[in-house]
Amino acid sequence: MDNPPICNYEGSDYQRSFWERGGRVYEDAVEAVALKRLLPSAGKLMLELGAGAGRNTPRYQNFDQVVLLDFSRSQLQQAHQRLGEDQRYRYIAADIYHLPFVSGLFDAATMIRTLHHMANTRQALDQVHQVMQNNAIFILEFANKQNLKSILRYALRQQSWNPFSPEPIEFAPLNFDFHPATVRTWLKVSGFVVERQLTVSHFRMGLFKRFLPLGMLVALDALFQKTGNLWQLTPSVFVRSRAIGENQTAPVVEGAFFRCPACSHNTLPDTPPLLTCPSCGKTYPVEDGIYDLRIS
Repeated sequence: MDNPPICNYEGSDYQRSFWERGGRVYEDAVEAVALKRLLPSAGKLMLELGAGAGRNTPRYQNFDQVVLLDFSRSQLQQAHQRLGEDQRYRYIAADIYHLPFVSGLFDAATMIRTLHHMANTRQALDQVHQVMQNNAIFILEFANKQNLKSILRYALRQQSWNPFSPEPIEFAPLNFDFHPATVRTWLKVSGFVVERQLTVSHFRMGLFKRFLPLGMLVALDALFQKTGNLWQLTPSVFVRSRAIGENQTAPVVEGAFFRCPACSHNTLPDTPPLLTCPSCGKTYPVEDGIYDLRIS
């Protein structure tokens, strides 16, 4: 398995600087609308990929347990502080390219504002599919290169790359925009069936946010989101898909949760404060309620 470069938010105050003080109230509100529309009405075990400081985690109240996964331990510490000692939450520091869970474990997963940091999207999506149950729901958000602003800039020759071409565009190190058709193809190849698409953040412009009331912008965006199956021209697109096929690659011990991300041994005993792989001997610490299952 490849080891692609990882975008690490360790030590970042992203939640405060970008979301709380960065004028992103509109974006947060319309993403909440999209999630509410796409999430299952109830579930047992949710995997939140790229959970960060837990901005979206309270929106998964209908699940018995939520696993917050992020590569940055400091982001998970912030999430733990925000969410308190709620026993429904588990905190896992790991990378999406080497998910530390047994196959077929989760009945739902989300990946919001995370795919655009993936240098190897296919490997990431394959990993997600492997840890999901048959018919589990996967909600994916991605940054759309075929948005109206990019189309206009391309038409006016203010940008060199073509928003209609299928390949991703890396506009900054480990920051990618994707073509919607390409993302749908990746999902299909990885074993997902697309059920619904929502276009989100139709009014992500300072002019709109400055002169129109927040409630009006959210209501309009909520209305226009429903056109997502017809066309995708917004900077953000949400896709609800379903994992198809049996994902159990090996017999799993009853009640097993972790697998070794280094050697993929099923199973990795859950024995805090130190987990030790019985196959390769690699150890993983658990400190302050955060499992550190990173291999790099």
